[in-house]
Amino acid sequence: MSSTRDIDALIELMAKLPGLGPRSARRAVLHLIRKRALLLTPLADIMHTVAATARECLNCGNVGTADICDICESEKRANGELCVVEDVADLWAMERSGVFHGRYHVLGGTLSALDAVGPQELRIPRLVDRVQSEGVTEVILALNATIDGQTTAHYIADQLEGQVRLTSLAQGVPIGGELDYLDDGTITAAMRARKNL
Repeated sequence: MSSTRDIDALIELMAKLPGLGPRSARRAVLHLIRKRALLLTPLADIMHTVAATARECLNCGNVGTADICDICESEKRANGELCVVEDVADLWAMERSGVFHGRYHVLGGTLSALDAVGPQELRIPRLVDRVQSEGVTEVILALNATIDGQTTAHYIADQLEGQVRLTSLAQGVPIGGELDYLDDGTITAAMRARKNL
C-alpha cells in the first residue's frame, strides 16, 4: 500500500479544478502541506463548512449560505434594475466592477439546441415572473457575446417585449468574450454604455 495514497488523491482532485493541471496541482498540494497550520488546516475547515452550507438563492440563483442571498435581501438594491447573467461567475464579475447597484438574475446557462437546453431548463420563466412581480423597470441583459448568449438575449427580449425597458451591455465586451475573463474597467465601460434592444 502506498504511503502517499491520500496525497495522490488530493493532487488528483486539485488537478480537476479550472486552471490547474497535474503539475500545478502537485505544486499547490506541496505548498499546502508545507504551510499546514497556516493554509491547509484552515482551508480544509472552511471547505467543510462551505460544502455543508452553500446553496443557490431561491430568488436569483446566486450562491450563498442562506435561502435568499444578501443582494436580494438588500432594500438598497431594490431600485427596479435587474441584471441578467448566464452564471454565478458572471454575477461575481459584475459585482467586482462595482458599477451595478441593482439586483441580479442568474439563468444557469444559455439556450442551446445542440445541447438540448431550452427555456424551461434555464431560469427564464422565473425571470418573467420576477419582472411582473417585483416592480422591475429595466432588464439589463449582460450575457456573454457568444452565439448562444445572443440567441438567449433575443429570446428573453421577445418574452419581455413591451413589459419593461430592455438594455444590453455595449462597448468593451468583445464578440466571443466571456464576462468572467474581463477586467473590471471593461465591465464598467460596458455597463455604462448599455443600449436599448
